[in-house]
Amino acid sequence: MQSFHFCSGEFFNFVLMKVTKENLADSSLDEAERYLANAREILQTKAGNGVPGYYADAKYVKMACNTAWNGVLVALDSKIPLPSRGNRKTVDFYKQYLTTKSRKVLNDFISAYNYLHLFSGYDGDVNRKTAQTGLELAESILDWCRRN
Repeated sequence: MQSFHFCSGEFFNFVLMKVTKENLADSSLDEAERYLANAREILQTKAGNGVPGYYADAKYVKMACNTAWNGVLVALDSKIPLPSRGNRKTVDFYKQYLTTKSRKVLNDFISAYNYLHLFSGYDGDVNRKTAQTGLELAESILDWCRRN
């Protein structure tokens, strides 16, 4: 049997909020926006200035771009139904879903995967244009998720 203890006579008020699909989607999109903001902050404050047009530290470029990529996935997760039980979402799963929704967003997703996840996230490409392009693609996907 569970018992609840109240510290020194303090009472805790619990407010129950009706959880709807829209509330969860908005919450997920806000979270995705935070991921992108964090990625930008990492690039601005930690990646450093190398040769003009390049970041100095690949470690922080990788961190920032992986963070932005995760933001893309969080945003899309708010729109995509869960796969069958026991299956993970793969890049192909996201592509298959986007094929039926929007060709432009599908192309943005594939490019974001390349720029954020592969080129910058794995390879550590320190070119500023690569990271900037990836962030712009992520923002485009997030905007689409907000509209649809």
